[in-house]
Amino acid sequence: MANFICPICSQPLTIKGRSYICKKNHSFDISAKGYVNLLPANKKHSSNPGDDKLMVIARNNFLSLGYYSHLKEALENLCDKYSNENVNILDCGCGEGYYTEGVYERLSEKGKNVQIQGIDISKDAVTIASKRVKNGQFAVASSFHLPVENKSIDVLINCFSPLCVKEFTRVLKKKGVFLYVVPAPKHLWQLKEALYEKPYENPLKEEKYEGFKLIETVKVEKEIFIDNNEDINNLFKMTPYVYRSPKETREVLLKAEKLSVNAHFIIYVYKKI
Repeated sequence: MANFICPICSQPLTIKGRSYICKKNHSFDISAKGYVNLLPANKKHSSNPGDDKLMVIARNNFLSLGYYSHLKEALENLCDKYSNENVNILDCGCGEGYYTEGVYERLSEKGKNVQIQGIDISKDAVTIASKRVKNGQFAVASSFHLPVENKSIDVLINCFSPLCVKEFTRVLKKKGVFLYVVPAPKHLWQLKEALYEKPYENPLKEEKYEGFKLIETVKVEKEIFIDNNEDINNLFKMTPYVYRSPKETREVLLKAEKLSVNAHFIIYVYKKI
């Protein structure tokens, strides 16, 4: 069984009442919303780090309608493929828990004994994730200081989130895997065409990471059709383009009623060696 660890002394945390407590009596309260904050104040770069509430709400609304269900299904399949009957999973940068929920439900339906944890630096995102997956453990925490025990994780999911290979190496078991999701070159291409005079492809490069072997590359591609303004707005607001695009084209897109757009992803599967 994997456990959260104390962000101060790295000792295992156990639940006592409504708190996580370590042997050195460092205590962290479980919020009424179900998560624990394991991000020390001296590790924060702002008073409210991570994605803001408006972006979190937009993404949750969009994903909940199933537009990216093909990516969720691919992650479910891979987690099933690379896990045994008893499996500890960490969703690193879990966001609102859309993919976390899918993986947990799929593996549970297969009869596997699943323990799942999710961390994200955004308190607003973790608040939603902890409601989605009642049987999961969720914490506000940084990918660069994971509050997770050494060699305790079988499968680690990293979807559009900062990558810290050193921490992944520490928390993964021998032969554990991490699933690294990145946007494919043409992901959201039509959205970019509407916003920029010269849209650019996402860079694509298979990286080598010390201590890991790339064992599989999975392309997940679908063109989705959005036929209402609210969903188009949610898609736009959950991307960084909402802050980086010209005002004129941004205003046109925000009034759009229909949009066909590529939802293309690549999942790199790395095994710890």
